[in-house]
Amino acid sequence: MSEILILRHGQTEWNLARRFQGAMDSPLTPLGVQQAEAQGRLLQAHIGASRQHLLLCSPQPRAVRTAGIALGHLNAVVRTDERLREITLGQWEGLGHDEIAKAQGLDEDDAFWWMDLAPEGEGHAAVAARVATLLAEITGPAILVTHGITACHLRGQLLGLSMPEIAKLPCDQGVVYRIRDKVEQVLR
Repeated sequence: MSEILILRHGQTEWNLARRFQGAMDSPLTPLGVQQAEAQGRLLQAHIGASRQHLLLCSPQPRAVRTAGIALGHLNAVVRTDERLREITLGQWEGLGHDEIAKAQGLDEDDAFWWMDLAPEGEGHAAVAARVATLLAEITGPAILVTHGITACHLRGQLLGLSMPEIAKLPCDQGVVYRIRDKVEQVLR
């Protein structure tokens, strides 16, 4: 497979407050803008002004804003794709991690697995299925701007990982995950 570069959106107000966003949105913080700028510098150093990469972004505003900042130097059209949106968390969207942990008796260390418990939520299997269809269509180098859980599923599938391994992946903001031939490099 060709090189795939994956960016998670910059920090948002709700990331900072430790609230679940899912399909909802909150604006980038000043740090989130700096993280998107850092991603832009990393991409510029890695690919320059190359226009050979397919540019795809989640349609959610926090990802679109990040893409506008990080990919602006390419002067190219960034297409949105619904399959890059964040996992939907149903009734838990907008709630704090601590609220959910307390109400449900859950351990914060297992927050990745909570996504399957969210009432009216999407669940990991659905996210895995939609990102698999997207990856099956990518035939050349690509830059994907997305979200935490979605990025973990993308990276996990590209690396051939099991779900327990995907659950352990870090998903930092302000970095670029470069994957080629089932090998990941984190550009910092």
